[in-house]
Amino acid sequence: MEWHTATNGPARRPARRRRTHPDGEDGLSKKKHGHREPEDATEDARQEYRDALHALQIELVKLQKHCIESNQKILVLLEGRDTAGKDGVIKRIVEYLSPRDTRVVALGRPSDRDRTTWYFQRYVPHLPAAQEFVLFNRSWYNRAGVERVMGFCSDAEYQEFMDTVLAFEHMLARSGTQLLKYFLDISRDEQKKRLKERRTDPLKQWKVSPIDAEATKHWEDYSVARNQMFARTHNPVTPWTVVRADDKRAARLNLIRNLLSRLDYANKDAAHLRTDPDVVFVYEDVYVENGMIAP
Repeated sequence: MEWHTATNGPARRPARRRRTHPDGEDGLSKKKHGHREPEDATEDARQEYRDALHALQIELVKLQKHCIESNQKILVLLEGRDTAGKDGVIKRIVEYLSPRDTRVVALGRPSDRDRTTWYFQRYVPHLPAAQEFVLFNRSWYNRAGVERVMGFCSDAEYQEFMDTVLAFEHMLARSGTQLLKYFLDISRDEQKKRLKERRTDPLKQWKVSPIDAEATKHWEDYSVARNQMFARTHNPVTPWTVVRADDKRAARLNLIRNLLSRLDYANKDAAHLRTDPDVVFVYEDVYVENGMIAP
């Protein structure tokens, strides 16, 4: 698998309850953030997760075979707060895919030269060609998130990005790129827990960075930046899909199911692709207001 670091079963699902949709119609309930199922409750749950993931990975192989045979270009953006689980879901997606036709792009901080170029320029070389499946572990939306919160860009640079990002994405869509945008959302308490685990786990030391200490300190600032990003960049052509990620296993399975359900490929087994609407859903303003998206 080609990983770019450019210099420059699951927990058992809770019972669903009735809810009121934004339009006032009754439907399945979406619970507020903070619900977290124990990930290792029973061996049965672990086996259920492994079986479900295996079935989805078979579907991913089918998808890639179809992508190659039909010269498709697939681009998946994965955004979210620190510790939201982007690395984990990417690992499960690419595990059995062809390394020749799959790329994971995780760009480092921009170089001095990058800072003098068009903002999107350093991302363009990593976009998919025909037959390629590319996943961005963070993307150009860094400008709407960490760069905005931490002051790594000016107000003018931020506004320029927000004014032009949809035009850029729509050009990609018109050129035949299938672009899917996911935001993994976690609660404040869960982020604190994961940051603590990261600092003490010897196998996760590579993830520790000075930004970690700022993540919880600037929680509200990141929430404001995220909400502005959703409000200005969610659109019918390249919509945002939110994944509630306090339960890592449920998040992984539901994101993969959603991805597969949105893309065409031969011999799709729809029985494996039913998603939990309490875990993965298309962004709407009301979900910020009602607590479905972490405050």
